[in-house]
Amino acid sequence: MTNDQPFVDLRKYDQSWFDRGRPGWYVLLWWFVQAIAFPLTPQPLNILRCALLRLFGARIGKGVLIRPTARFTYPWKVTIGDYSWIGDNVVLYSLEQIHIGEHCVISQKSYLCTGSHDLRDPAFGLKTASITINNGVWVAADCFVGPGVQIGANAVIGARSSVFTNMPSGQVCWGSPCRPKTVRIKLDPSTNS
Repeated sequence: MTNDQPFVDLRKYDQSWFDRGRPGWYVLLWWFVQAIAFPLTPQPLNILRCALLRLFGARIGKGVLIRPTARFTYPWKVTIGDYSWIGDNVVLYSLEQIHIGEHCVISQKSYLCTGSHDLRDPAFGLKTASITINNGVWVAADCFVGPGVQIGANAVIGARSSVFTNMPSGQVCWGSPCRPKTVRIKLDPSTNS
């Protein structure tokens, strides 16, 4: 261990300005329900998980599939469009709004994170920004999507990518940091190719 002085003084940390969107007792009730109900519901009881999320304020479209191990920090700050899938061990760290469009796949172990901290602030101040995933996006396994990111419609984010900036529509993107690499081609099902 070195004796260098820390750049931060965590005793000064203050997030009293942050609005969770619901009172503390409601947040704790949600965390309790999620900790018990989600993991105990078998995969076929997806309708129950969607109903619980709606009960706690999430806007969930029709035909949405959510795996039992998915986690939602504040569901009232989450919108998921029709026929989208949320995979196993996905975390929606929804300090701010997370908007997921229609026909999207958020694959297993991906982490959508709307919060960070100011590296220049000695009090380690909280910073938050919403995330938007547009229609038809596939976020492959074990990706990190950071605060303020928008992913354009029909983009693919390759496995284990770290997305810190906006990604364009219709592109296949990967890497850490994630970058657009090639155009995503829409196949015509009538050609059987």
